Amino acid sequence: MEKPISLQIMKQAFSALDRKLTKPLKLVMGGGGAMIFAHGFPLATTDVDAIPKGLEIHELDLLTKEVALELHLPPDWLNCYFASFAFVILPDYEKNLISVFTGDYLVVAALSAEDMLIMKCFAHRAKDISHAKALIKNGVNLQKVEQQIEKLKAKKIPEAKAALDFLDELLEQME
Repeated sequence: MEKPISLQIMKQAFSALDRKLTKPLKLVMGGGGAMIFAHGFPLATTDVDAIPKGLEIHELDLLTKEVALELHLPPDWLNCYFASFAFVILPDYEKNLISVFTGDYLVVAALSAEDMLIMKCFAHRAKDISHAKALIKNGVNLQKVEQQIEKLKAKKIPEAKAALDFLDELLEQME
């Protein structure tokens, strides 16, 4: 039976993946996994959103499916398609990454609170409200977040206006 992915299970999965690797791999994690691992949000997630660097996705997919079998996780417990949504984050996101796991070959870093809030605003789903509010309460740099979303709006990036509206609504609710 498949189980939700908690902090403890993520650690086990990353350790198991590290043992299977034969060359360096960096994962840049966002989504619920980053909220749990780097931002202290107490929840479990259905998958770990991560951008792989250093390994082709088809190679990584084989290894993550082996880990899934070993740990009774969903076969797609590592979601690499998250990268298609990462265009909205800050251009200098790499210098703000938070290291969360280091193995012999595997390094996992999570997006900063600012990049997480930007992504939550663009997703603007009901389930993102509590995550976004937690990031705001924990002292995210709101000016940096607003400036990035405004830049994307000026570039006519779809959903940028909705992202700003989502952020404004959150801030009003928190007053």
